[in-house]
Amino acid sequence: MDHTHLRGVTVATILPFEASGAIDWRGFRRVLEYCALTDRVAAVFVNGHAGEATSLSQDERSQVIRFTREVIGRDKPLLAGVVPHGVDDAIAQARAAEAAGADCYVMFPPAALGGGAAATPDAPVAYYGAVTSAVDLPASIFQYALASGFGYSTQALVAIASLPKVIAVKEGSATMLAYEENYRALKANCPDVAMLPSNFDWFLPQLAVGADGLLSGLASLTPHWLSDLWNASEALDLAAMRAASDRLHPIVRSVYGAAPIIDMHTRIKVGLRALGIIENARPRLPLVPVRPEIEAAVEAVVARSGLKA
Repeated sequence: MDHTHLRGVTVATILPFEASGAIDWRGFRRVLEYCALTDRVAAVFVNGHAGEATSLSQDERSQVIRFTREVIGRDKPLLAGVVPHGVDDAIAQARAAEAAGADCYVMFPPAALGGGAAATPDAPVAYYGAVTSAVDLPASIFQYALASGFGYSTQALVAIASLPKVIAVKEGSATMLAYEENYRALKANCPDVAMLPSNFDWFLPQLAVGADGLLSGLASLTPHWLSDLWNASEALDLAAMRAASDRLHPIVRSVYGAAPIIDMHTRIKVGLRALGIIENARPRLPLVPVRPEIEAAVEAVVARSGLKA
């Protein structure tokens, strides 16, 4: 697998749970059938924030990968999140992802890279170099929001992306200035690394600057509409991009607008439940169910949107 396999929309799948908290495998199959089996989606990403990876055991994360591979088959790339505490944990998770059937692993930053370590290349390159050299699969790097303290400077991001097995960046810097600086630097220094914008506030402008695809949990709910936006950007058709963005906007704001923003993926579940795709929109702790007024607002927007399961 290389960066060219990620051109288009990559769906970051949500993971439904039963009322007991167990994974709802029947519901997850319906989610995959809705958002991953369409030819509008280029690749599938599991065990990320949308999939509540930090609330899953390692065995559950492997089960999710195996189940997803069984449903989507071998032809569509499968990416899996690695949410580690340190080097040994990252290597173990990445190897487990490979054994379960993933084609690429997406590296989340460990806690140790906060507090200023992301500003310079030294610690991130040492960390990611140790992991990627120990794992056969190609890797994607998750660029966090700069405000989080875990977002890499442009210099650090380019240095990480220059490592031999890195094929993509999931770009969530959360400012357009940082996105454009990172995109230009990445294309100048690492042209074979895919830039996959993932910030929900900037879908249209990120694609207008340039991208090799896009990666979003919202594709669990609106895969075809995000595909329309991507295809319009590929055609350099600004009017069509604006039309696609206008259609997405009410759902984007209902999912990502109100505080707390950590509820975004649970709100996507509310939308999927409104479409009849899943039965339960509850997350696992430490996340909690969406407040009733927000839930009603999401359901109303989905009802007005024309979305169909």
